[in-house]
Amino acid sequence: MQDTRVSSATAATPSNGGEGLTDRAHQALLDRLRDGRLPGGSFLSMPMLVRQLGLPMAATREAVKRAEASGLLRILPKRGITVMDVGPETTRECLELRAMFDCEGARRIIETGAPFPLAALRTAHERLRDTAGAAISADLPRHAITTDLSLHDALAGGLGSTLARRLYAENRDRIAIIQNSRPFLADRIASAMREHLAILDAMAAGDSGRAQAEIREHLRHTLRWWGIYPA
Repeated sequence: MQDTRVSSATAATPSNGGEGLTDRAHQALLDRLRDGRLPGGSFLSMPMLVRQLGLPMAATREAVKRAEASGLLRILPKRGITVMDVGPETTRECLELRAMFDCEGARRIIETGAPFPLAALRTAHERLRDTAGAAISADLPRHAITTDLSLHDALAGGLGSTLARRLYAENRDRIAIIQNSRPFLADRIASAMREHLAILDAMAAGDSGRAQAEIREHLRHTLRWWGIYPA
């Protein structure tokens, strides 16, 4: 997912075969932020980023402006850019915001009877829970992130507002940067899947209050795993 806002400078970027160079640069930048190739807190100059993306300076600059508007990085005038901080306060704010979106999405899905991939989500979560409890593999953390996101994305699908969905998508990218800063342990993967399954049980029962309570409980455990405790 990506922010589709376009500034007047972006709109003036020349296209390449019908695909704007700025859009390509923005997507390439997002890909590197999401998969950890540009880790949180890292610094690089604009020429370095141009070489990484393999796209013109003008398109790269506009892509950076978009990413800064989404809070993914910060431009340091005449120096370069820094990827967003992944410290405790940023982590808390991003995870709490996601929980707000989760709660509202769950409420709307239950109250309106909107489509929700309950069976597929349950199967994937049960499989990962059992896998994490039995063995460790090199691709387990990446698989865990994908499965974890599948529930949050499904809940966000219940948000009725285009603006809310866009804000969720921007926050999703910030959380990806945070997640890449620390490898997942098998014990946490298994416990997180159990917490997600409790949310799914509440969704299956059509119990909005219980679903929101389980979402908040998942948030509490996730914050504790990141070493963040209530004030």
